[in-house]
Amino acid sequence: MNKKIGIILGIALLAFLVIGCSSAGFLDFLGDNSGNATNDDNTLVVGFDAEFPPYGYKDDNGSYVGFDLDLAQEVCDRNNWTLVKQPIDWDAKDSELDSGSIDCIWNGFTINGRENDYTWSEPYIDNKQVVVVKADSGINSLSDLKGKIVETQKDSSALAALEGDQKDLADTFQTLTQIADYNTGFMDLESGACDAVAVDIGVAQYQISQKGSDQYKILDEEISSEQYGIGFKKGNDQLKDQVQKTLDEMFEDGTVAKIAQKYDSFGVPGSLIK
Repeated sequence: MNKKIGIILGIALLAFLVIGCSSAGFLDFLGDNSGNATNDDNTLVVGFDAEFPPYGYKDDNGSYVGFDLDLAQEVCDRNNWTLVKQPIDWDAKDSELDSGSIDCIWNGFTINGRENDYTWSEPYIDNKQVVVVKADSGINSLSDLKGKIVETQKDSSALAALEGDQKDLADTFQTLTQIADYNTGFMDLESGACDAVAVDIGVAQYQISQKGSDQYKILDEEISSEQYGIGFKKGNDQLKDQVQKTLDEMFEDGTVAKIAQKYDSFGVPGSLIK
């Protein structure tokens, strides 16, 4: 009986190893390096919100794509690094960075209000926070949001504005609800569970392009403006400097503008800074 058990266990272990190797090989065949490489000096692990299109998201083929991820890929190619696209829980981004699980946060990441929390690249995009409503909602200005249900993402720039400089505006809402991601917000807007979504303009334009420009509109008045940068762990100047040097070269030779053209129909970038 013991011999039979040993044989069964051995077969099970062999099957596990074969499946593991096959899975890794299949992912390598697809060319998807998400989470499959060791974090060493030849690897750049980029933490990003996988539900923040068009800066970082999963496409119809199940691959992680986006404007910022394309920039990161080009930076890695020029430095002979392997890029690992690491989707993260946005609420846990600081612990991921502090633990070394990721090397940087690169995903429409706002510098303003976080200047002293990270070692930052130079800003590369001017962005603004806007409000999206249904086209037939009768909401035409920020003052029309009085008594309305407004949603925005947790720990987002829109939330920071509505809890900061625009708190007087937020106090007029029926509720200001924090959601996990903007896909949820736009589904709630579509179903009528909320009246408006406060969001980055690039994300707003992407969502509207996907759902139909005749269905939604962006209010003319913006909530706030901001700048995007790449956030590194505090004190990691060496990696920041190398990434910045490469990004500067990409701006100078037109590569950043070329990548931006891929996402131009989605309103990205808001305005390149260079």
